[in-house]
Amino acid sequence: MLPFSSDGMMRRPNMVRLPAIDLQQLRFAVAAADCGSIRRAAESLTMRHSILSRSIRQFEHLIGVTVFDRSGTGVQPTPAGRDVLRAARVILEQVDLLVAAARSDRQGNTGRLAIGFCTSISSGKLRATIDKFRNSYPAIELSIVERPRSHLATMLRSGAADILIVDGDIASTDHSSCRLWNERVLMAMPEDHRLATRNTVIWSELRDETILFSRYDLGRELENLLASRIASADRPRIARHDVSRGTLDGLISMKLGIGLVLESDAGAGRTQLVYRELADGAGPASVAFSAYWRDGNCNPALKLFLRLLAQCYPSPP
Repeated sequence: MLPFSSDGMMRRPNMVRLPAIDLQQLRFAVAAADCGSIRRAAESLTMRHSILSRSIRQFEHLIGVTVFDRSGTGVQPTPAGRDVLRAARVILEQVDLLVAAARSDRQGNTGRLAIGFCTSISSGKLRATIDKFRNSYPAIELSIVERPRSHLATMLRSGAADILIVDGDIASTDHSSCRLWNERVLMAMPEDHRLATRNTVIWSELRDETILFSRYDLGRELENLLASRIASADRPRIARHDVSRGTLDGLISMKLGIGLVLESDAGAGRTQLVYRELADGAGPASVAFSAYWRDGNCNPALKLFLRLLAQCYPSPP
């Protein structure tokens, strides 16, 4: 048949109008089959028997199939009714899954969370926090990104990262933040270093050393810490290398210098290196970490992560 009529108008295809079946009718039919009686099904659903019976008959009329054989003892599915009920159960199961998935996504129990950082997660509180969140919400996909802090700030502004866990301040005006924890600053050195026998190293004892930094290190913050703890005439030499933190550990083990690391990095269990606390009259040195997230980020997974941070690390006064 041509798609056009004799007057040149396009023919509309014959549309089959499907019966408007209510999901509730499916549930009623399945309940009657499970109970073996419309009366018992009505009691379990806390509704009137006449209403349930009428709804099931309307359902049978809509689909043109007698679903149940009725008798004084109850109801039994007809051969065709068994096929209908089997399909009804599949439909209801899929609808329930759809609703559960939508509710879970709305509450943040599924989805994706991008966390940026510039410190070690070999041990310490950041690792413990990520582990706890992953165990609490296993359906949330975690994207863990390690970058220099300046790059992380760009990722936060662009939305590529949902939250940053970093030291110091982030230069931005459209973010929120909260203080989390402090980590001690340690000296990393070869096992046979002259200061390796000490339990605590005094800052002034670093004046004859070469301190190595990688592009992933805290860098400027640790240099400022050095400047505040050691007089300018006694400050050690600083050597920067465009290598990863792991490679920098190799350079330290090769005795090209020492390193300044945080206590979380000391938990990596690296051989040939030892770690000692740095202190002076002001006590042990530490670095404060904070969380930063963009105002207006409505990611439900972010809200769950922030809730966990608030529970684990109440903001200090």
